[in-house]
Amino acid sequence: MVAMKYKSVKGLLTKDESLIPATFIDKLEDIVHGFLGIVLFVISVLAVGYTLQRLIETRPFFPLGMIQGINDILFIIIILEIMRTVIVRFTDGIFQLDSFLIIGVIAAVRHILTVGASLTMEKEKTTEYFNRSLIEMGVNTGIVLALVFALFLSRSARRNSAAK
Repeated sequence: MVAMKYKSVKGLLTKDESLIPATFIDKLEDIVHGFLGIVLFVISVLAVGYTLQRLIETRPFFPLGMIQGINDILFIIIILEIMRTVIVRFTDGIFQLDSFLIIGVIAAVRHILTVGASLTMEKEKTTEYFNRSLIEMGVNTGIVLALVFALFLSRSARRNSAAK
């Protein structure tokens, strides 16, 4: 019987190769991104339905229903921005920094509106609750400003690199 020599797997691969073919990984990644896009779309459609139902059923509509409606709409916009990010990743192959910054701005503004609304709606506010709410709104305002500045820097850098 002749003994066969096997090379180690590591010895078979060059530095640019992988055990799993790149095309397989790319296709698998595309399938996952497509599935995630569909799931996010379904979630956004369900959220729109839930928002409409809450708008119709909430009493009194002013101001409680309006505040809930704005909060829900901003949540739907966040979902759609995430879906757009997944689609851009699916089509371009890269994640867009701007999309994440925009999602952060929308989320922080949504939180500011929620805290402000709760301050307005709360009949008896303790000093501690009021101060904590103001600090929360101040921190979120700082986050919005920082994210908008980061968005400005990102877009400026992209414009400068495109001009070169």
